Amino acid sequence: MINKHSRPDRRPKVAVIGGGTGLPILLEGLKNAGCNVTAIVTVSDDGGSSGSLRNAVSTIPPGDIRNCLVALSDMKKIYKDVFQYRFSEEDKEFSGHAIGNLIIAAIAEMRGDTFAALRLLSYMMNIDGKVLPACEEALVLQGHFADGTMIEGETAIVAHPDQIQKVTVRLASEQDTLAAGQNKANAGLRAGREVVSEIMQADMVILGPGSLYTSILPNVAIEEIRSAIVDTPAKVVYICNIMTQLGETEHFSDADHVRVVNEHLGSKAIDTVLLNKTPVPYEYLEGASEKDYLVQIIQDRLGLAEQECQVVRCDFLNLEKSGVYHNQDKLVDAIMDVMNDRIK
Repeated sequence: MINKHSRPDRRPKVAVIGGGTGLPILLEGLKNAGCNVTAIVTVSDDGGSSGSLRNAVSTIPPGDIRNCLVALSDMKKIYKDVFQYRFSEEDKEFSGHAIGNLIIAAIAEMRGDTFAALRLLSYMMNIDGKVLPACEEALVLQGHFADGTMIEGETAIVAHPDQIQKVTVRLASEQDTLAAGQNKANAGLRAGREVVSEIMQADMVILGPGSLYTSILPNVAIEEIRSAIVDTPAKVVYICNIMTQLGETEHFSDADHVRVVNEHLGSKAIDTVLLNKTPVPYEYLEGASEKDYLVQIIQDRLGLAEQECQVVRCDFLNLEKSGVYHNQDKLVDAIMDVMNDRIK
């Protein structure tokens, strides 16, 4: 890929906050475009291999971190393939575990903490950039619903039929979650080392792409991160999803997404929102294998105007058998245009 965006004087610093499958795709594209990238990764996942390991060996869920390390790594493809290899269903206790997840958990135990483990892995994997956990302890996601119900755990929250109103987090090590004792219980809830400084020193802070309530907002729910996003001199960009998501954003417009992020930030801190303008073919939606994504997000121009953000609409559509994604090159081009103020 030709690095047409590189600057001869200084590599632009970009902090990307989120988790899930969209984050590593964006990281790889920004790295190839010559950016100095820091990934700040969600640590509240409680499903699959990540959830199993966080319970078995008292570590942060490693899956999203593993994918981000691979995305920013310059090591040979064969080594990446080994790191990403996942044991088959016939392998009993190892079923579903990615080798990289086991390595991250093992090195964290060997070094005594996750931050030290990621520094070693970054050296071993020849990482161009940084991968930082949003918090250095596993977090439990808390979903608050309109009827006053509070449900804990990412998997359980998504399965609940009512609309989520907001999310908060607590340390997984804290078992006492009574509302009256919440502040006391979370007294030790801190952002991971270097997270706040990377946000404050960035030229651009990007939220997304990713599941709104389970990949992006768990990071914002950490007060130090929330404050840093609000206070940073960097341009704050939100990448809006293309599709609504089952259990999270049914019936949401693009403005609803931005409004919810700003509500969790406690300020209209989003400077720019990137939106896909290309229709998703109906025939594709009917045949797609991924059914968690429901319909294309509707446009609400008046609602976006109320959020007081710059709106950039581009053709970001990338159709794959497994779902609807952002096109990596077009997304990075738009980000660099915003970075360089070329959007008119």
